[in-house]
Amino acid sequence: MSALKAKLMDDIKIAMKSGAKERLATLRLMSSDIKQIEVDTRTVLDDATVLSIFEKMLKRRRDSITQFGAANRQDLVEKEQAEVLVIQDYMPAQLSDAEIDAEIASAIAQTGASSGKEMGKVIAVLKAKIAGKADMQVISTRVKAKLG
Repeated sequence: MSALKAKLMDDIKIAMKSGAKERLATLRLMSSDIKQIEVDTRTVLDDATVLSIFEKMLKRRRDSITQFGAANRQDLVEKEQAEVLVIQDYMPAQLSDAEIDAEIASAIAQTGASSGKEMGKVIAVLKAKIAGKADMQVISTRVKAKLG
């Protein structure tokens, strides 16, 4: 069992004992997503895969927050924001802007990219290095600006 899954299971037990219903619901959703993929693929997931699942969950919730905000549904916005906070507890520390710029410069130098046509190579290198540590949409925008 991966360390993230073990931590998640421990946190579910703690939330059950403490009566934190909202946190428990989010933790159970996270566990459910992991188990669903494990059943579908018939494998035991490692930490990197679990992190990618959590990233997708965060992205979905951020999109929902935007949509609920546009629809003037503050109650649903608050619910989604609470879920984002719980999921972020499991994510690695986010990189600063300076660290992101340094990683982008390193990836560009490593791949020898010089134009926007080679952006895919740079993104592939960055994805392997900083998965979960930065929003890939932000990374993509910055790489495009540097190569464009």
